[in-house]
Amino acid sequence: MPLIKYNNQSLSSITALPSGVPSGKLKLISSQTASNSASISFTTGLNSTYKVYRFVFVNIHARTDGTDFQFNMSTDSGSNYNVTKTTTHFRTFHNEADTSTNLSYGTGGDLAQDTGYQQLINGIGSAADESGSGYMLLFNPASTTYVKHFIADTNSYNQGGSYSYRSFNAGYGNTTSAVNAIRFQMSSGNFDGTIYLYAIQND
Repeated sequence: MPLIKYNNQSLSSITALPSGVPSGKLKLISSQTASNSASISFTTGLNSTYKVYRFVFVNIHARTDGTDFQFNMSTDSGSNYNVTKTTTHFRTFHNEADTSTNLSYGTGGDLAQDTGYQQLINGIGSAADESGSGYMLLFNPASTTYVKHFIADTNSYNQGGSYSYRSFNAGYGNTTSAVNAIRFQMSSGNFDGTIYLYAIQND
């Protein structure tokens, strides 16, 4: 395979990428804010216009201590959130007292051909200063050929004794139907926080 090189002479002199090279610019599609809400659903904005979408979670605060922030997909514009998923989940944590650390696979946070909700943020505390933040990438949701891949990276102030708890989740919705809606909710109870939906522009 030949080496492809751009014609720019140095990195400092690049002012624009050649046509067709992805720029990775974010375009805000919409945002929603929960205030003691049961769920947030995005039923518009996911379509064939863009191939990659990014959800950003800011200060997701659980109203019920120790509950998980989750999501599910819909192929019928939000009438049902029950797409079959196979996923992975691993986590790392460190407490404020510097007495406990861990990096491990979390079997309780994954799914195997399951239509249930997928965990994104584990065990968020409900105290006034406790919350979780992060993001999720969703790839080509409008495809009618391929399964729907996602990758998520989040961090929380965990309820289990002042822990910084980072979760890495990935997987796919096992459907070749277009995914056109996403719902976020807690495993139990309500939540506060803001979720932004961005599209990643290719040019």
